[in-house]
Amino acid sequence: MTEPGGGAYSASAEWSEVLEFLTHKEDPVGFAARFGPDRRLPGRPSLVARKVTLGAGWPVHQYRLPASGQADPQAYGTLEREVAAAVALERRYGSERYGEVFTRMIGFDLEAPEPFILYRIHGGEPISARRGALTVDEQHQVLAQLTLAVRLLEDVGLVHRAIAPETVSWDGTHVRLTEPYGALRTGEPRGAFGAAPWASPEQREGRGGADARDDLWAVAQLMYFLLSGRADRGTGPPADLADFRRLAALDDGGVFAPLAADRPTPTELMRLLNVTDPLVSAPGVNDPLGRARADFDAQLARKRRELGLDRPVEEATAPTPGPTRRSLRSLLGAVPPPNGAAPRSVAEPAQEPPASPRPRLCPHCLLPVTFDESMLLTISPKGDRIPLDLSTEHRPAHRQDALRQAFHRCPHADGDRSHELPVPYLTNGEPLSIALVGSSAVGKTHLLAAMLGEIEQGGLEPYGLKCLPLNPASHRTFLRERVQGLQQGKQLASTGQQTFARFADGLLVSGRGATRPVVFFDLAGEDLAEEGEVTGFLMGVGAFIFVLDPLRALRLPFLDPVRERNKLRRRDLGDEAFTTVLNRIPRRGPYIDAPAAVAVNKSDLVRFDPSVDRWLGRALPTRFDADAVLAESRDAYAFVSHHASSAWLKPFDDCARCTLHFVAATGGQARGDEFPHGVRPRRVLAPLLSIFAMCGLLPGAEPREVGA
Repeated sequence: MTEPGGGAYSASAEWSEVLEFLTHKEDPVGFAARFGPDRRLPGRPSLVARKVTLGAGWPVHQYRLPASGQADPQAYGTLEREVAAAVALERRYGSERYGEVFTRMIGFDLEAPEPFILYRIHGGEPISARRGALTVDEQHQVLAQLTLAVRLLEDVGLVHRAIAPETVSWDGTHVRLTEPYGALRTGEPRGAFGAAPWASPEQREGRGGADARDDLWAVAQLMYFLLSGRADRGTGPPADLADFRRLAALDDGGVFAPLAADRPTPTELMRLLNVTDPLVSAPGVNDPLGRARADFDAQLARKRRELGLDRPVEEATAPTPGPTRRSLRSLLGAVPPPNGAAPRSVAEPAQEPPASPRPRLCPHCLLPVTFDESMLLTISPKGDRIPLDLSTEHRPAHRQDALRQAFHRCPHADGDRSHELPVPYLTNGEPLSIALVGSSAVGKTHLLAAMLGEIEQGGLEPYGLKCLPLNPASHRTFLRERVQGLQQGKQLASTGQQTFARFADGLLVSGRGATRPVVFFDLAGEDLAEEGEVTGFLMGVGAFIFVLDPLRALRLPFLDPVRERNKLRRRDLGDEAFTTVLNRIPRRGPYIDAPAAVAVNKSDLVRFDPSVDRWLGRALPTRFDADAVLAESRDAYAFVSHHASSAWLKPFDDCARCTLHFVAATGGQARGDEFPHGVRPRRVLAPLLSIFAMCGLLPGAEPREVGA
């Protein structure tokens, strides 16, 4: 690695401490280092800054999250977003001359005990020192270069949000924006940030989504400050704006408009200022995933043709001969309430069963179970099965509460395979069982715990879904033993092998139509990889979440140290649990009917790849968007296809409807038995929302248009 001036640096024997970090390409490097004293950073209370001299004399700035600042739960995430923005800018513009309008990143380490980022030290001073003193030529240079910087940020999908007199430097020839510590991705919720007049009214109030035109507002206010020598109030065009002819173009273009929608885009402003846009004449950025994206498009089109989904609904529902045709109801997984019962609220999960209930299939043994009050029982804290007699209970409320907490013995259970079902499983709508599939240590248990933790905090409510525990006692146990442990930063123990498949937890989900029981199976990877008796439950599973591990799948050299630390090897043959499960599930024609989602778990390991960052760096939208799901599936398919063998995409190939998602159950790597920087689940509900949409559970989502 070389310093910008061309001098190479290497470790010096007289220095005992070596600073190791990753470059923007995630190459590991190490330098002997000498550290200056810490100083506090204005506006960034959790971080400290210091000057670090690398090698034989390369001075850089280090911004570090000390142990004392890690009590702030937001601090790590803020630094991580800054690193992501700095990496994106360096990868895109690091080799371009015009990239010097940004403070340039040297490297970072987010897994260090005290995470940090390194930047080059540039010349110049805060431009605030030149207010009222710029020449006409300098005024034009500053305005043109600031507008260019906003345009470059826009092209990588970022909004800087921190353009102000003290955060823009000037060396007499060039401007340079400060580190992107406040950057957001375009369209993310603004969040209240900054102060008047530099932050736009919408940005200060945290209204709407981040927009490149927020930064143009800051540029306009900064130019007024430099020419007038004073700051305006920041509510709209300054009252004396007409006195400054050099600002006429900004005024005429509407850059001082209080609302971003009324301002020009960076490209429009550049045309207005007669400033050359280097991105117009620059050669297009090569898309290394282009071929894989085209392959996804072709496969999806072929699926839709074979499934009849490329035709109007009326035509698709008509009977069609041929082994690969099936009814639309089969394709969509839509199941009416049992016995034609009217939908009811999830607030009534354990009503009396109908007089002649349709038998449910036990999700464990796949044999029919009809509600029989003589088979009710409760389970003591010690696990003892105690018969429950409600024949003398005539108070409706008490009876309902008892049924809500009771279990029903499966009549087919015997010996060491004795099992029971929560009563609400038998007295609500058609059950949906979801199995998480993947080899041992891919993160299935962490992903399920993260999902249910998000649900417990109301994560599904914005989508019109209400959830209650299928059984309150067993749900509390799962929360206590799994979810709370994960949220406290503990690594969860691996799922043990079983002799008989039992679901891990269950919910009553009310959304579109009847309240439906939803149960989750999380089996050990060793069990799933074998064609044994324990996997017999797969015949009745309604949907699958295939959990893909980047450490096993991706041919990315920077993952090798993590693989070595976790004693894992990359496999070109795919996940053997995927293969075993897919080969065992019944098919109609070439495809498996059951909806599926592929969760590229541990995506935080590859979060700086543009295709990953595009999704993992954003929170899930509060409205299900089938087009966005398709776009994410396309990116995830292309990313995996480009960096791994085709065997890892077997679920997409084999399942009639399948979505793909970037998720992170923990958001970081474990050290020993804990996650030193806590856990930060990301987008973990995305696969589940897609499954619900494909099964007709999600209000407002058209099942026909999701996954195929």
